[in-house]
Amino acid sequence: MKKILLIALLFMVSFTEMNAQTYEYKIVTSIESIVPMGLGRSRIVSENEEKNYKDFTSERTEDSKKQNKSKRGDAKVDNFEETKLVNFYSAAGINFQNIASNDALLSSKINTMISEGWDIAFVTSAVESDAGKGDGKGIFITRFIFKRLK
Repeated sequence: MKKILLIALLFMVSFTEMNAQTYEYKIVTSIESIVPMGLGRSRIVSENEEKNYKDFTSERTEDSKKQNKSKRGDAKVDNFEETKLVNFYSAAGINFQNIASNDALLSSKINTMISEGWDIAFVTSAVESDAGKGDGKGIFITRFIFKRLK
């Protein structure tokens, strides 16, 4: 009976410890321009300071029409890391060497984050592409969401 109680107690302690783990998250964003002839700007960007979203959030209800009076400028971070990437297009069209170069830089960033104890939790991407003659604009954006134990 004592053994069963001891095993049950150990199980409950280990289960409680597993649930007590908290994570911190970090987002790294790559923006790759699809503007031809090197006219766009492509970067890997990650913040180096924290902001509390609650400082810039208001809640509206049927009873309260209170507007958010926070200033956009206060939401901006001043400390961030910016790594240059090359654009997808050159004067001749899609440049596969540029894509491979960006992959090498992104792999380096990901490998560095992994070596610092971060794990990739999610990856999401989107594209706003050239809409045809006269547009000449577009980006490919990817957000890498990392997590690690606090």
